[in-house]
Formats: sequence, C-alpha cells, structure tokens
Amino acid sequence: MSMPSESKLRIVFMGTPDFAVASFKSILEAGFKVVGAITAPDRPAGRGRKVQASAVKQFALEHQIKVLQPTNLKDESFLEELRELKADLQVVVAFRMLPKIVWQMPKYGTFNLHASLLPQYRGAAPINWAIINGETETGVTTFFIDDKIDTGSIILQKKEDILPEDNAGTLHDRLMEVGASLVVETCQQIVSGTVKRLPQKETANLKPAHKIHKETCRVDWEAPLEEIHNLIRGLSPYPAAWTHLVNHGKEEAIKIYETQIESKIHKQPNGQLLVEKKALKVAVSGGYLHILELQLPGKRKMKVSEVLNGLNLDENAHLR
Repeated sequence: MSMPSESKLRIVFMGTPDFAVASFKSILEAGFKVVGAITAPDRPAGRGRKVQASAVKQFALEHQIKVLQPTNLKDESFLEELRELKADLQVVVAFRMLPKIVWQMPKYGTFNLHASLLPQYRGAAPINWAIINGETETGVTTFFIDDKIDTGSIILQKKEDILPEDNAGTLHDRLMEVGASLVVETCQQIVSGTVKRLPQKETANLKPAHKIHKETCRVDWEAPLEEIHNLIRGLSPYPAAWTHLVNHGKEEAIKIYETQIESKIHKQPNGQLLVEKKALKVAVSGGYLHILELQLPGKRKMKVSEVLNGLNLDENAHLR
C-alpha cells in the first residue's frame, strides 16, 4: 500500500475539551490535513447555563474545518456524513467510546491518545487517579482503538514525572503538551509506514481510572495523612475535594484545593481544626494537614489567610 504524504493524508479529529485542542493544533502545525472534526453537541455551561460550543468546535470553526456534532454515533445520517469526509485516519483525544462501524472506517484505522501509561489507569479519569493513588510517574499513550475501552495495541508511550507539588491541573497541562507531540509523532509513523503495534499485557495488578463521582471527592478524615493530601491534590482544581465544616453548631459543605503535610505525633481527634499563627490545620492520623486554599459556601476560592480574617472558629470546630 503506497502511503500518502502529510498534506494528502485525510484526518478526521475527534475530541471535546481543551486537552484535545492542543493535539488538534499540533496536527495542523505539522502540515497534516484535517478534513473534519467530530465533537460533543453544544451544552449549557457555567453559572449562567448559557449554551456553549466545545473547545474543539471553537478551534475547528476558527480554522474553517467542518464540524459534526452527533448525539448518536450509530445514527445513519451521521455515518453517511462521516463517510463523505473520506478519512484515511481518525485521531481521538478525550472523546467518547466509538462503535466499531466508526473506528474501523478509515483505511489506516483510528488511534486514541490516553493520559496514562497503558494498561494502567484505563478509564475516564487517569490524571486524577494517578495522583490520588500517590504515583510518582505517569505518561501518555497512543493506541489503536478496538472494541473495548483503552485496550487496543499500543503505538507510542512517553513517561512524565508526577512532582510532589503537582495537582491534577498542573499535571493535566503538562500531559496535554506531551500528548500533543506524541499524537504528531504517531501520525508521522503512520504516514511513513513505520508504525508498530504492541499488544497490551494483561497483568493482575491493574489500577482503574473510573469516573469521579461526588462521593469519591468527600474527604475521609480517618484516612492516613498522605492519603488525604493526595486525594485533595488529585481533585484540584476540579472537581475539588469536599468535607463538612462543623462550627458553632452549624454544618456546611466546604471545598479544599491545596494542603501541606506536617508529620507529627499528637493526641487530637481526627478532623479537629486548629488555628496557629495565621495557619489553619486539621488533625489526622500521622500528623496535621495544613489547609492552604479552600472555598466556603457562596464564596470564591481563597487562600487561608483571607478566610481566617472572617472565620470565627469555636474550640470544638472540626471537619467531618
């Protein structure tokens, strides 16, 4: 099979959020021809619930690229429009599970970018779970899509350190850039005919990256110090860890975005709040967790120094 050049390979790009736009942009900058973008339907977003186009749709329209927004990926009218794009290759970044009729359509197949070192952290939230689980290394993987979730043959991988100061937001931004370059490299290998396929090894200790739910985000103050710290940074800045503040007989939900560990033996009950020299800390097993950034109900996210100015804690104030 003779291979087309970068400018003649017809690519359909599939994705929705900002994470996908970096790859989309890099593909265009590398000289590849994107003939269509498939993304989620416009949805209400933000406090005003105004209908908004996805980041991928906005980017595609800015570059005069045709956009399709199917609600049903098996709908015959969508499939016909997709066929008319005559894609040689489909590239998927942060989209949804594709039916076989879609992923097997192009002659060079469909590949996906996943923000983990597969087969670890298959699923919807690999960046969050890698930090929550205390990993010190993760990465990105490109792989050919098959009929299961994140199980297809691996094309390329690149490792990335998880730094102690990282949260889900900072790691997301680095993996977005590393992933974009890996997507381009994958396209180039497909064009040159040098692409290799490495089947994923199924091992017994695979860690999943299932979708984050509200209960996932609730802090358990009986958990060890480092485990709580990792949960908070793994959920920051979104969707954010939360807990209940009990103060002056009232209980209200608050969000916590940033913490710092202080390992220390103490006799305070878990969840007890203490204020020391303009610092707010929580007693937990193994020490204290210093709260650096939080959000009270109806307020914006604030540094703890701002919060303490107006927060009158009683001696029994605690988090539960």
